[in-house]
Amino acid sequence: MPDKYIPALSYDWLTAVYDPVVRLTTREIAFKKALVEQVRIVPFNRVLDLACGTGTLAVLIKKKHPQTRMSGIDGDAKILAIARRKAAKEAVKIEFDEGMSFALPYADESFDRVVSSLFFHHLTRENKLKTLREVFRVLKRGGELHIADWGLPANFLMRIASCAIELLDGAETTSDNFKGLLPSFVAEARFRETEEVRHFDSLFGTIRLLKAKK
Repeated sequence: MPDKYIPALSYDWLTAVYDPVVRLTTREIAFKKALVEQVRIVPFNRVLDLACGTGTLAVLIKKKHPQTRMSGIDGDAKILAIARRKAAKEAVKIEFDEGMSFALPYADESFDRVVSSLFFHHLTRENKLKTLREVFRVLKRGGELHIADWGLPANFLMRIASCAIELLDGAETTSDNFKGLLPSFVAEARFRETEEVRHFDSLFGTIRLLKAKK
């Protein structure tokens, strides 16, 4: 059976309101700024925003690090059109590609950093592992993976809040995240020094920032 593509907010008709929904419900500015700081980009690094969505994170990285060779990839042509318009409006050069995370159209050891924001909870366990193995393949030796995604709730209130994400995106893909299993999947994909750096509590649960090295 072919893999079912899940749009950013689970339903295609919600794509147009993705940016304001994420901004208002996830503390987006705070956690994405923290993620960018965590990545520790140096001049002329090649960076991939995996499942870049509307391009907010890619644009933020490129504006902060203009010498970065920035790419973004997503499986949704409609959301990539929004990302391209956003980059053009901000006058930043970013290469956006259409493709699936578990079959990346890049050569081995192409990137110094791969970043991902609120994406892995959309994937089945099988595709989480396939994606992580693909990320490992396209990273250079010593390259790093940095993820911000829903994770183990920090407290009972956050566990209740996360029920909304489970209902919206489906327990099949989100349950592993809320059980705190994503770091173990990263390690299983042969990454080393896998570490949860910090977390942010939000309206829909706890967002955890991870990093790992090839």
